[in-house]
Amino acid sequence: MSTEGGFDAIVIGTGAGGGTLAMHLAQAGKNILILERGPFMPQEKLNWDTSAVFLDNRYHTKETWQDKDGKPLHPQQAYFVGGQTKVYGAALFRMRAEDFGVIQHQAGVSPAWPITYADMEPFYTRAEELFHVHGDLGTAPSVPGGYGSSFDPTEPFHSSKYPYPAFSNEPRMQTIENDVRQLGIHTFPIPLGLKRNAANPLASKCVRCDTCDGYPCLVHAKSDADINCIRQIMHWPNVTLMTNSRVTRLLTNSSGTAVTAVEVIHSGPATASAGEISTPPASKNGATATYSAGFFAVCAGAINSSVILLASANDKHPAGLANRSDQVGRNFMYHQADALLALGTERNEDSYTKTWGTNDFYFKDSDPAYPFPLGQVQPVGSFHFEMMKGDAPPLTPGFVLESMKHHAVPWWLTTEDLPNPDNRVTLHNTTPLSVENWQPGVAGAHPAGDTGHTNESEPVTDAAPMRIRLSYTPNNVVSFSRLKDRWVDVLKRAGHATTSIPLHAYFKKRIPLEGVGHQNGTCRMGTDPTTSVLDPHCKAHDLDNLYVVDASCFVSASAVNPSLTIIANAIRIADHLLEERLK
Repeated sequence: MSTEGGFDAIVIGTGAGGGTLAMHLAQAGKNILILERGPFMPQEKLNWDTSAVFLDNRYHTKETWQDKDGKPLHPQQAYFVGGQTKVYGAALFRMRAEDFGVIQHQAGVSPAWPITYADMEPFYTRAEELFHVHGDLGTAPSVPGGYGSSFDPTEPFHSSKYPYPAFSNEPRMQTIENDVRQLGIHTFPIPLGLKRNAANPLASKCVRCDTCDGYPCLVHAKSDADINCIRQIMHWPNVTLMTNSRVTRLLTNSSGTAVTAVEVIHSGPATASAGEISTPPASKNGATATYSAGFFAVCAGAINSSVILLASANDKHPAGLANRSDQVGRNFMYHQADALLALGTERNEDSYTKTWGTNDFYFKDSDPAYPFPLGQVQPVGSFHFEMMKGDAPPLTPGFVLESMKHHAVPWWLTTEDLPNPDNRVTLHNTTPLSVENWQPGVAGAHPAGDTGHTNESEPVTDAAPMRIRLSYTPNNVVSFSRLKDRWVDVLKRAGHATTSIPLHAYFKKRIPLEGVGHQNGTCRMGTDPTTSVLDPHCKAHDLDNLYVVDASCFVSASAVNPSLTIIANAIRIADHLLEERLK
């Protein structure tokens, strides 16, 4: 075991939280080490191949976890520079102001955060700038503190308007929006982190393709933590980026009051190319390298951040690092969410459909006898007939599904998932603790999307099979079911959900536990060390120099996509570190 040091801070993970935090620390001149367990995602034709992305799970880890019953679980995790933002839908919502307070749901209580929307608002504005968010608040007059929205009554105030104009509708989505509005439904332009220049399409990175939501972006037009953050700083002299480098645990001083180093297993690059990032040779026989710094930020995603803390147990922290409260890994949330396919008689030839949504059911049902929140409705950005194969009746011919695709509009419905201490991440000892796998990387030639070949060129070190257990029981399902019924009713009354196709009128598929893209809540922040893991600045209560800066800190899940809140909070924590701890 060798130890290297001299870093002001070590950032573990390069997703929405880690990428953003690393960028701000680097811009301030701090000497930082960034550790990423995966390689760079290859820029290849298969980025836009539906079968490769959705059926073959090309960009998902081969890691195998277990569910609460001990059955194998294959997570839809993307272990690349940029993390889950490489394959997210780039819908960048602010949480509603009320989401930071107590909200009563039919199934229980969504608790209050130790910070308010007003605390977060300046950082939301900076996050929207950093991730090139396109949106529109309409013509609403100014409100105290900034601007309201003339489109969405639930939208909190903004101190600045969106930095880029909203995406326009294509014909089919425009027709549906017009007819839905005739029913009195409020719709709003979805805030999108896509680099579209509609005024000058020749100069636009984004081409409004039909392979966006859930796909990697072949032309790097999606605002992700790789392109917008890491690649801006990775060649700077004060930044060391190590890819293919998985952190296995954190080490503390003898008193257990501070982290002193991280242990890392290096997979090593398959081949070195010109300008190769600093990736050390592969670790031999399971040996680890250690790296020391003044501060440590764990930003590996809600599940893997809690895994690192639990795996770092020592005599001073026998239940895992920062786990005096027994809350590390608990209160896992990932939303009640569903893709709903509405079929109509009119053809839908729109390419990119994720342009408007509604929050009319966010805080209330249309039935006053049910005084509980339901959630949000937005379209799915991209849809291809291959996506229906798992839901269609057995032996349904492909041409039937392809024909159906031209009469379908896909919707995404989200209801808040409530914190439950029994929904949690735990570790189970296995021998060995790590295994080597291969996944796509930048080295070597990559195939065209029509060859059927999936070139695996980068070694990665994964947790051993079944070591990670993700125990989860759904909650708040009554409200979710009502949201689905409400939206189907709206579409029918608007004339956009009738069909003569002799198959199911709606393909319903709950997002399975494997789909952990909205994961949050496993290291909640709070002011009481007996009931939370982190303080309001995301520092572990029990350690002086350990921060967790990703969705782990979420106290509640809200019913909007979490990415912008992760990014904004990372900027907030960067400011705190630079002003208070890293002067």
